[in-house]
Amino acid sequence: WLTLSPAEVAFFTAAMDTIIPADELSPSGSDCGLAVFVDRQLAGAYGNGARLYRSGPFLPAKPQLGWQLPLSPREFFRAGIQEANAWTVKTYGKEFDRLTDAQREETFKTFEAGKADFQGGFTSAFFFGQLLELAMEGFFADPMYGGNRDKVAWKMIGFPGLPASYREEIRTYYDKRYDKGPLSIADFS
Repeated sequence: WLTLSPAEVAFFTAAMDTIIPADELSPSGSDCGLAVFVDRQLAGAYGNGARLYRSGPFLPAKPQLGWQLPLSPREFFRAGIQEANAWTVKTYGKEFDRLTDAQREETFKTFEAGKADFQGGFTSAFFFGQLLELAMEGFFADPMYGGNRDKVAWKMIGFPGLPASYREEIRTYYDKRYDKGPLSIADFS
């Protein structure tokens, strides 16, 4: 692991499996490599807040105005995991990764509704929204970034992968399912 502690790995693994459970369409989020994707993202420029303005003042703002925190994404997720675990310990007597599937789902519904009291200048709804966004990004990202292992998400939706790889076949497959395997950036290296 590049940046996540063992407790953070356990949280992200459980969170990604709750957001993307294994079913007949795909493996679970952790089996798709989403915890690895998150670790790599938080270890790099994104995690360090390289493109974020974090000098304040930070006034209450509409959600559509985006990130309004002095924290980098890495610091934000570390604080969010601590808040989430504190809430689940208070509510269920154990940390998030030790909850049952039903308890995890109920916890995320509570977070999404903003009903869990988080300290640190952000709401549980904002934390859940950022977590959900990372899960979607990792699930559909090019596999070279750690998520979408074996291109399972691309195969599930019929995405051909790297656009330049099927340019000549666009007319052949227009309004039809693309039945060839997807290609990632790594397939051209």
